[in-house]
Amino acid sequence: MDVKAPDHIEFAGDYNCEHIFLHNHYGVVIDIKNMVQELNVYESIYKNALTGSIVIVDAQNLITKLEIQGLERISFTISTPGTTDSRDIINASEESGHPFHVYKITDRKQVQPGILLYTLHFGSREFMRNLRTKVSQAYDGRLDRAVYAMFLDENYLDSRKTLTFEPCGNSDKIVVPNMRPFDAINMIARKALPEKSNGVGYYFYETTKGYNFRSWENMVTTEGKFRRKTKQVFYYMPVNITDSENIDNKIEHEYKSVEDYRFINNFHDIAANTAMGTYGHRVLTHNLYDKSFATDDYNYHTSFAETKHTDFTTSQFDTEKYVVGESDTDETPADTQRQTSKVSDYPESRVSVQSTTQYLHNDKAGAGYGLDVLEDGRKLGQAIAQQAQVIQGTCLKLIIKGQSYIEAGDLIEFKMRAVDEKNPDGEEDPQYSGNYVVTKVRHQINATKYVMVLECAKDSVKTGYSKLNKKIPRNKNIATLRDTYIEEKGDTFGGNTSI
Repeated sequence: MDVKAPDHIEFAGDYNCEHIFLHNHYGVVIDIKNMVQELNVYESIYKNALTGSIVIVDAQNLITKLEIQGLERISFTISTPGTTDSRDIINASEESGHPFHVYKITDRKQVQPGILLYTLHFGSREFMRNLRTKVSQAYDGRLDRAVYAMFLDENYLDSRKTLTFEPCGNSDKIVVPNMRPFDAINMIARKALPEKSNGVGYYFYETTKGYNFRSWENMVTTEGKFRRKTKQVFYYMPVNITDSENIDNKIEHEYKSVEDYRFINNFHDIAANTAMGTYGHRVLTHNLYDKSFATDDYNYHTSFAETKHTDFTTSQFDTEKYVVGESDTDETPADTQRQTSKVSDYPESRVSVQSTTQYLHNDKAGAGYGLDVLEDGRKLGQAIAQQAQVIQGTCLKLIIKGQSYIEAGDLIEFKMRAVDEKNPDGEEDPQYSGNYVVTKVRHQINATKYVMVLECAKDSVKTGYSKLNKKIPRNKNIATLRDTYIEEKGDTFGGNTSI
């Protein structure tokens, strides 16, 4: 791990990291870079804080001399050579004020005489603050303001990091009853509605660049209506490069090349998604104020065009990029008016019951305050379906060369070739190529290289499925019933006529 010029890239996967400092509980600081076997940092849109681990090969018995016990801090800076923007750097240095806090030591063992191997687990300061504080307070007004009030409050998260937020379009009075800060913010996130789009629900998560409070639509669009620029384009099949081309082009190509990929979940699990209400969902709403009931049915196919998705463009065919087609699934129509039996035509696949009132605390603060009771049931069905589409939809795992500027929540493009021996021109897969949102990132560095493992999700397909809808022929068989008592009458096997 020799020090080199920070702007010089020797190979794809190269990185800058001059020091990795360990700060013990009584102020001693030591550079452990040459003792580090592997360093991992984890971020995810589903997690509220950064975590990581560092594997140490200790031939100096530092674990005893420094009294390592889980109260230490770790500081370092990692960057891809050539990056200049501060947001493109993983800065956990003492100077930035954001070092990581060690909270656990595991896997301690002696690998050779005089050599110990152990793993230090660490998290961000907010990770530890969340465990040590509780919120008991009422918040009134726009929901994103309640979030950054808890985020900045010295009695709660007391964060000094950047919070990038999407303004909410709804306000409410929220009472937080002795909850951990992350639990309270997640509760608010489920209620939040974007100001400039039709999505439902927010994600509150930390990346190596700071905190984010935003909706899924904000990850795939800007201002809820414009295409978001992809952070990087990746290929799986290599492109032929001649020896006459310069080294910069080869390195750039290697940064865009995927070492390996696989789909990590059952994105064709129609049964599981049906049961979760991804396609059809009935919500029964009870209005606490006037004691009325309402029934709202969520239909995946008719609601698809109301929100933006990963493969959003300005094309008129965007509204048809469903992850599952509109074909009939049964010979008996579920929608008697349209005579169809699509997966979305069965609202009773999942039934939810909720109580609601717009002015829960008898405080009518004007338009946008609370959620209109006529919208509450529909929004709940949409929120549950949207979350299932992301978590249970198409999920892809990529292994790429380390690029410190990529973070969870980024939009990328994956040009995946169709797997076909008769595809000499390298045509892309019509459904599973295209845009993906990075949902999880693992930054991994060792003595020689920097690697990233990305998990990515999409809630649409690049090209919509065929709209040809062939009706399923009706089965002409007739169900029959058999009465075992009648069938077995007179059967006196063994000479027993009664018991």
